[in-house]
Order: sequence, then C-alpha cells, then structure tokens
Amino acid sequence: MQCSDRAIDRFERRRVLSVSSIATAVVVALVAAGQVPTFQSGINLVEVYATVLDASGAPIRGLTREDFVLLEDGQAQSIDAFAEGAFPVSVAIGIDRSASMAGMKLALAKRATTGFLRALEPLDRSSVFAIGAEPELVAPASMARDAQVGAVDALDAWSTTALYDGVAMMLTAVADEPGRQAVVVFSDGVDRYSQTRAGTLLEQARRSRALVYPIAIGRTRPPVLAEIAAASGGRSVLVPTVGALDAALNGIAEELHHQYLLGYMPPTGPAGWRRITVQLAARRTGVRVRARDGYVAD
Repeated sequence: MQCSDRAIDRFERRRVLSVSSIATAVVVALVAAGQVPTFQSGINLVEVYATVLDASGAPIRGLTREDFVLLEDGQAQSIDAFAEGAFPVSVAIGIDRSASMAGMKLALAKRATTGFLRALEPLDRSSVFAIGAEPELVAPASMARDAQVGAVDALDAWSTTALYDGVAMMLTAVADEPGRQAVVVFSDGVDRYSQTRAGTLLEQARRSRALVYPIAIGRTRPPVLAEIAAASGGRSVLVPTVGALDAALNGIAEELHHQYLLGYMPPTGPAGWRRITVQLAARRTGVRVRARDGYVAD
C-alpha cells in the first residue's frame, strides 16, 4: 500500500517544519491499522528495511530511530520515517525442480516451502514458482494458501535449471506487490541455459525493492545469487546437508517477521546509482546490520 497523494503533498509542504514527526505519525497509524507503510525511492521517501542481528543470529528488538545512522553516498541523512515491527510481506518462493533435485532434495524443499507458507501471517501475500528449463508460476498470489500448498505437493523433478530466468521472473512478479517484498529461492546448483545474463539479473535486483534469500542445497552457492542477496539486504544460505534446511528457513522467516523501516528524503542530484549504508550509532560487539546497499535514482 502506498501513501496517498494528499499525504505526499503534506510531507513536502511541511518538511521544513517537522517532516520527521509527520512521517513517523503516518507510519505508526498504518502499522496500528494492520496496513503496510511504503515509501518508494524516486517518489517521496527512500525506504530501507534493516535487519539487526545479535551474535547468535537472533533479531534485536526495541531499537529506536536514534540508534541508527543512515548514509547516502557517504553523507548522513535525516531518518524522516521510522517503524519497528512485523510488517506484512509479499514473498515469491522459487523451487528448483530440475532433474538433479529428484528424490530427497526436492521432497525436503517442498516440505520446507509448505512449512513456510503455513507460517505466513494473514496479511502476507505469497506466490510459488517452479524453476526448470523454463520458470513457471504454479501458485499465484490470488490463490488460497491451502491451494498453494497443494500446488507445491504436486511438483515433480524434470529438465535443467534456468535459475537466472526464474529469479528474474520472481523479481518481476513481486515488483507491483504492496509493502515489503521478498524472494526466496531453493536450488542445488548453478544456472544452466538461462536467457537472462548474470549482469542483467544483478541490475534488475538493484532496481527492485525485494529482499533476496537464495538457499543453496549441497556444496555449490551460485556466486551471482550471493551477490544479489547482499545487495538487496537479504542473505545467501548454504545448506550442506538436507537436515539443515528447516533451520535455515526458520531463520529467514524470523528475520522477515521482525525488521526496521527507515525512510528518508533523498538529496537532489543526478540520476544513477546511489549507495546506502545503514549502521548503528553505537558500536556493539557481534551485532550485524543488513540492509540493501543502494538504489537507482531516475
């Protein structure tokens, strides 16, 4: 859900007086109403979702606006909107169904996907894609959650792995979804025979608002997907044994259900890539902050 034109105009007219308090009031009201505050780059505020983890990998709760420092191209920015919570998410889940996934790998990926779907909140939206020689949408966001589980159960293994094509399709699918966006991909290997090139996929991810979470089953982690994950503010997970898959997915679900939203007015300047850095104001031992590393200003 995007802020209305009237709300945007109000931000612009009163920014000199108190844009920070106005934006925060809007965010708090939307969260309390069960809606999703969305501030898109290039329109009004640049939105950044930040994940803060302690040394054990658990989300840190209770931080305030004053705990964060946000930089664009190395210059400190005023955090004009701030909220903490379990914001609803629109997530696209991709399952590698290629021949190399036949047997236990695909069975476990399907089970993990089913568990993930059932753990989503009522306001969350989900879609499921099968990745083979050609990616296929097997469960659209309009489908009921139980029907999506049935579509996952019906998947079987075949063909090769057009992994880049699948991720590109998923990024496109979530682009118009409201609120937070995420892409979760299960695969056991590298891309084969995609029409989408690695550089093109990385550029698409940089222009997207989606957090990307590739889960590599086995010993191979596709390098470009790890790069996309880092750029988006998500993370790449290597699962060396099938038994570790549930734990990896539970960790991602926990992250997605507790993040911080930071919004700021972008400074004027030329179009092109702008780097974002999010960090804590006070140094904390073992604490990690993840957020997307930039955006493309048009």
